[in-house]
Amino acid sequence: MSGVQRMRVANERHSKSITQRGGLHRAPKAPPEEKAAVGPWLLALFVFVVCGSAIFQIIQSIRLGG
Repeated sequence: MSGVQRMRVANERHSKSITQRGGLHRAPKAPPEEKAAVGPWLLALFVFVVCGSAIFQIIQSIRLGG
C-alpha cells in the first residue's frame, strides 16, 4: 500500500467523526432571567429622598410665601 492510498483510507475512516463533531443533542438552555438594574432597597431609598426633598421644598415655599 502506497503512502497516498494509506492516507486516503485513514481519511475515510476518520471523516465520520469529523462530520459529527459538535452534533450532540443537548436540552435547550432556558433564557436567563432579566434582573432589575436597581435593587428594590435602592429604589425605595431613591423615592424616599426625592419625595422627601419635594415635601420639604413645598413646606419651605409655603412658609416664605405666606
